[in-house]
Amino acid sequence: MTEIQTLYAAYAVKIENVLTALAGEGVLPADASFANVTLEPPRDPAHGDLATNAAMVLAKQAKTNPRALAEQIAAKLAEEDGIASADIAGPGFINLRLDPAAWLTELGAIHALADDYGRSAMGGGRTVNVEYVSANPTGPMHMGHCRGAVVGDALSSLLEFAGHSVTREYYINDAGGQVDTLARSAHLRYREALGEDIGAIPEGLYPGDYLKPVGESLALEFGEKHKGEPEDDWLPIFRAEAVTRMMELIKSDLALLGIHHDVFASEAALHLAGKPDEAEAWLRQHDLVYDGVLEAPKGKAPPEDWEPVELPLFRSTQFGDDQDRPIKKSNGKWTYFGADLAYHMQKAENADELIDIWGADHAGTVKRIKAAVAALSEGKGEPTPFDVKLVQMVALMRDGEPVKMSKRSGNFITIADMIEEVGKDVVRFTMLTRKPEAQMEFDFAKVVEASKDNPVFYVQYAHARICSTLRKAAEAGFAPSDDALDRLGEEELALIRSAAQFPRVIEAAAKAREAHRIAFYLYDLAADLHAFWNLGNDDAQKRFIVEQDAGLTQARLFLAQAIGQVIRNGLNVLGVEAVESL
Repeated sequence: MTEIQTLYAAYAVKIENVLTALAGEGVLPADASFANVTLEPPRDPAHGDLATNAAMVLAKQAKTNPRALAEQIAAKLAEEDGIASADIAGPGFINLRLDPAAWLTELGAIHALADDYGRSAMGGGRTVNVEYVSANPTGPMHMGHCRGAVVGDALSSLLEFAGHSVTREYYINDAGGQVDTLARSAHLRYREALGEDIGAIPEGLYPGDYLKPVGESLALEFGEKHKGEPEDDWLPIFRAEAVTRMMELIKSDLALLGIHHDVFASEAALHLAGKPDEAEAWLRQHDLVYDGVLEAPKGKAPPEDWEPVELPLFRSTQFGDDQDRPIKKSNGKWTYFGADLAYHMQKAENADELIDIWGADHAGTVKRIKAAVAALSEGKGEPTPFDVKLVQMVALMRDGEPVKMSKRSGNFITIADMIEEVGKDVVRFTMLTRKPEAQMEFDFAKVVEASKDNPVFYVQYAHARICSTLRKAAEAGFAPSDDALDRLGEEELALIRSAAQFPRVIEAAAKAREAHRIAFYLYDLAADLHAFWNLGNDDAQKRFIVEQDAGLTQARLFLAQAIGQVIRNGLNVLGVEAVESL
């Protein structure tokens, strides 16, 4: 069976073949690298259908000026099938205009590839570990976790669609003091469930009502066994039980968002397995940890992890950090960084690349953990690519006013609250309508508006319109067909050009590790679909269904079906359902 090649991939091959031929003729060196050659739409559609920078990036290797090289490349490209013209612009960009048949062929490719249209093999099966959410197991998922959860999950799906093998990982911070606080809070609710009047929740414990069911289940399980025991006896038991129940709650909340992790890694288990000790031993063996005293920063209060005593210090300055970092405290316990270093070493054992999704409030620790991964990579013989994506908090609004906090959750709005009110798809898509590092507002009223200003509605409406059109056409006896695609005009071809961007956008978004690009693209594609639809409001001959012209109707339905397929594929990458009616 012949492999179906999408348009951008096919024309990229044409360009590479031309460049290879020029290398054979001695115009380009035999070992010329084409890695930086791009093929994309020109900024101004009037300049053509495709544009390449080939002459611009290869002129230096060819020891000539870009325009002179562009002339030779353009001459060969103009002879290629499907290329109507190849024109040189500016200092050496080459604009290509394609035969209309090339776009009609792409329409057929969309239909033939269906759910696989846009899928790429660029990842080559490389394993990428994406760690996201990793919230403390001390309560339900709230809005402080939502955006990072969606960004991490959408990025994981995007990388899979682009040919990577992805591990979705959640790091359970179950070894810190906050877990002891959780255990004490659960024990208080346990005593309450046994009939004790606990009064006001003491300062420092978790006050949320979400711990009441935990206390009740513990009371059923243990009776009064642990009611009057010394804390040292019940604390380890309640710590383990409370963390287990909180993780069940967290998994349930994430499932509401359509999020399911492959791996839940425990910090406590990391310590029990001696991973931090292993990491320290390896680092000392490679002279990357030494015993020393950090100087206090001048002109400001010392940070919490600074002490004027000898500590084991990681040589993070060798890898771009501002100062060397302690991996242990003076009491011999691991610093958070020390444990985190060991955790990343563990992750790197089973992955070719690591990506962490963090809240923007952790920006100050990015340099040190990147330094740690860079150091640990030396042991593998090759660097482990590592990226940290910072995600800004979301301001919750209703009609422009800050939202009051959720009563049933104490002092925060839960993810369950949001999904109950506006739905999973609205939450997921909206979280991807801005770059993660940009501030954003989530207005409960605006995200359900039926308007162009609401991206999730605008995209869903485009798909629903297509489905409605196909249903009406079927009722009238029309079915999509490629028998008369030559009846499609310039407006229809413009729509195909937009749809044909999808495979290129997928690869570019995956390469940049930016899933929000898919949401941006879908909005633009929806806008093009709506614009074409609106032509029919003024001219009945521009409608998808022209009852007196079966051939044209069938061709436009074939086009509509393809646009719907692209929208579905894009929404599927984002974890959003493509609705068939609104």
